[in-house]
Amino acid sequence: MIEFAVPESIEERLQFVRRVAQEHMRPAARPYDDTEHQVPWDFVRVMWNESLRTGYSFRSGAGAQANGSQVASQTLLHVIEMLSWGDAGIYLCGPGAGLGGAAIEATGTPEQKKRFLERYREGEPKWACMAMTEPHCGSDTAAIRTTAVRQGDGWVLNGEKIFVTSGHKALVDSQGLMVVWATVDPKAGRAGMKPFVVEAGTPGVRVTKLESKMGIRASDTASVVLEDCRLPLENLLGQAEVADPTKGFKGAMATFDNTRPSVAASALGIARASLELVKELLALSGMEVRYDRPRHLQPAIVRDVIDMEAQLRAAWLLTLKAGWLMDSKLPNTVESSMCKVKAGDVVTRVTQKGVELMGPLGYSRRLLLEKWMRDAKINDLFEGTGQINRLVIARRILGYSSRELK
Repeated sequence: MIEFAVPESIEERLQFVRRVAQEHMRPAARPYDDTEHQVPWDFVRVMWNESLRTGYSFRSGAGAQANGSQVASQTLLHVIEMLSWGDAGIYLCGPGAGLGGAAIEATGTPEQKKRFLERYREGEPKWACMAMTEPHCGSDTAAIRTTAVRQGDGWVLNGEKIFVTSGHKALVDSQGLMVVWATVDPKAGRAGMKPFVVEAGTPGVRVTKLESKMGIRASDTASVVLEDCRLPLENLLGQAEVADPTKGFKGAMATFDNTRPSVAASALGIARASLELVKELLALSGMEVRYDRPRHLQPAIVRDVIDMEAQLRAAWLLTLKAGWLMDSKLPNTVESSMCKVKAGDVVTRVTQKGVELMGPLGYSRRLLLEKWMRDAKINDLFEGTGQINRLVIARRILGYSSRELK
């Protein structure tokens, strides 16, 4: 039977994050948007202390699996949606294993998972990041040029990565780590891709730049250079599988299967914030949505709001399905990409429509609507653009390979 009520176990977790979103995030949204790259340490410490107290990670990646709940992924989606309703940029500053942890979960051995992820359950706040994109290539992962060369009892990495979310926090602000995708054979294309763990403080790795961005300005997006960066052999994730040419690319895609629903949930938190504010402002002017009246009898502006709400709910159901599949240990590649595409479209349209409906007031800085419109677009871009995810969906549904359908 399909159950639409939020399970009690999830609601208990939401009570805490709802309070954090209301008290620590929403009031600080504008100040941290104005002072880009400033770490919201009050929020960080609240979230870190709660994760240490409960053993629960509030970031995608290792936290959901470690929680051991039958609805762990669905819980995480509800949590991320609520935190992004508070503020998406500040949410992305949350400490934890994050995308780097998701890569370790998807590709690491049990020993590696324990070694690299245990640090996120103790001590001071830490972050983990993942480095895939390079200056000459974005979605075309086969074009990666960062190299990993076997030398003696280790690996030596050379290359440059850009658009690394939380790269500064992981490598400079904390004793965290970065999962770097590099090629062990440049001629092999995707088959040569392998993930390596680069820990903070490793000689030869340095953050060279922080991007100035349109939205999610509290979150740092870094450029990282690797120059003769030497790593021990065991920092190659899934080391026993290095001889298997299919494992590297599949590991990268498995990482995204796990995290794309989280991006969708974050997008829908922003969309919900915008929709709620629009409805609140319209109600103050005497224009309320009447769900008991036919659509054609509603004012045009109310029909727009109804459309926004319908699209938001549809995207949320797609996102929950992707999370349910993860909790059920079932493949979710298509559903993961579908919810990412849908949520990216919905949040862009809902926030833009919110600004439009409020006119000059929506465009002004008196409201957060203009900020939410700026924050929204990134959800259609990172962890696979809308175009790339549409290709993933089409290939799976039609049965084509990446060579046959580009």
